[in-house]
Amino acid sequence: MFGFLSNDLAIDLGTANTLIYSANEGEVVLNEPSIVAFNRISKHIIAVGKAAKEMLGRTPRDIQVIRPMQDGAIADFEITEGMLRLLIKRVTQGWRSTRRVVVCVPQGITEVEKRAVRDSCEHAGAKEVYLISEPMAGAIGVGIDVFESKGNMIVDIGGGTTEIAVISLGGIVVSESIKIAGDEMTEAIKNYFKKEHNLLIGDTTAERIKIEIGSAYPLEKEQDFEVTGRNLVNGLPKAIISTSEEIRKALAPTVKEIVEAVLRLLDRTPPELAADIYNSGIVLNGGGALLKGIDKLLKEHTSLPVHIPADPLKSVVIGAGKVLEDIFKYSSVLIRGMRY
Repeated sequence: MFGFLSNDLAIDLGTANTLIYSANEGEVVLNEPSIVAFNRISKHIIAVGKAAKEMLGRTPRDIQVIRPMQDGAIADFEITEGMLRLLIKRVTQGWRSTRRVVVCVPQGITEVEKRAVRDSCEHAGAKEVYLISEPMAGAIGVGIDVFESKGNMIVDIGGGTTEIAVISLGGIVVSESIKIAGDEMTEAIKNYFKKEHNLLIGDTTAERIKIEIGSAYPLEKEQDFEVTGRNLVNGLPKAIISTSEEIRKALAPTVKEIVEAVLRLLDRTPPELAADIYNSGIVLNGGGALLKGIDKLLKEHTSLPVHIPADPLKSVVIGAGKVLEDIFKYSSVLIRGMRY
């Protein structure tokens, strides 16, 4: 039995990061940026993950660095397949005759996008492909009994999408998916410096700013950060000191859209489940849950308890891993028609 499962994997194929859980190891064995560097002419992949991310904004003309996943969906099939193949190769020892893969996907995924995910996994070596929605996997990952007759609200703020769902009796009762998440926060920071300071900064710098001093709610101790980029007036390198207050101002419109989406879903939630959520609160998953003070902001607007697990970035893939290890118990929570 264990030999059969030794090459089985759960994959959170995200816009910003790809995480892989190994059934053999019983843990997350890979967490890499969903970034690929390749030759423009030959399409030969040069680097994936962290190595490719380090090349952002530093490559010669014949090398391109991209994110093959956009808004939670596959934007470049060929490059995604190559990225998956290389990442899977890192965590496995050769191929088995059978391989089971559980992949986390956005709740609002289309039939075309489902097929693209399936085909990418099959071409990367998978024999059986199962899909599970990110909110459902996230709920399982944080230890929620998704089969009980109790409402639980999950908010998964990823790189390309924010997935919000109310789960009860092994199914998603109401849900909402918006293409506003971590990437939009990064872009908002870039646009802020361009507009307010005539300073052009790259994605990597903007992401560092978001992580270091970004916040959704006033901090007990506000912070400073030296921001370097190119002066749009004279084209010369320039450095300025930014504060957490102005980054919060830059992020405010994006964060507001996420809060409004949560409020819209609460308004659509059946009364009995709403009563459950009043007691159990909201669970935040995904990298966006790490934005300082976002739990306090949601609590202020919803008057509900807001919980962030110890490692919200891994909750979804851990949940998919639990499904992988007991596929029969969780068969009813898988997206229908996606077993191959």
